[in-house]
Amino acid sequence: MLVLYHHPMSAAARLVRLVLAEYDDTAEFIEELTWQRREEFMALNPAGTLPVLIDADNPPMVGGNAICEFLDETRGVLKRERRLLPENPYQRAEARRIVSWALDKLENEVTRYIVLERVFKRQMPSALGGGAPDSKAIRAARANIKFHMGYLGWLAATRNWLGGENISYADLAVGASLSVLDYLGEVPWEENQALKDWYARIKSRPSFRPLLGDKVRGLPPASHYVDLDF
Repeated sequence: MLVLYHHPMSAAARLVRLVLAEYDDTAEFIEELTWQRREEFMALNPAGTLPVLIDADNPPMVGGNAICEFLDETRGVLKRERRLLPENPYQRAEARRIVSWALDKLENEVTRYIVLERVFKRQMPSALGGGAPDSKAIRAARANIKFHMGYLGWLAATRNWLGGENISYADLAVGASLSVLDYLGEVPWEENQALKDWYARIKSRPSFRPLLGDKVRGLPPASHYVDLDF
């Protein structure tokens, strides 16, 4: 069985969980607190980042992009019309571009700061950087998300799915990223109806149900987080 080292507030790990569910696959999930830098985990990934996927005695696979490419090549290729990367190379490139937008640009401009300040600092000891959140970092991230809402909302308004006609890794990556922020009540849905409607569609998929059941110790989700019609 596959083993996935993850954290419920890791967007990339959530993406991998969604892909596994869409492909009817399972894994053993191990929640990892990366700031602890456990010797066993650091031996798997010296960078100390999530997610990490283990497949039997093969080398560890690190990062959402690499893991999803592996799952596409080993599971998706057998799914035909349910494959989450399009057969057309130009459409595949577009799906990959939007995955990068979610896991890199949105992560580096919004998600990582919100999660660090509102979640991780509550759990980390002060010697490792824990403590009171930085209100300036939170305000900057909240300002940045408005740009992302506008662009992703434009994609949602002009396409059937974010990457094109069919659901793809693009939708799962953006959905995973927004779900982290939505857990914390940090997505201003009222500012973009098209994106809200798209998120309601992706949120209603069976693969999303386990994510809606996630709980962070000492930090309950926003009241609307589990609602499919929010």
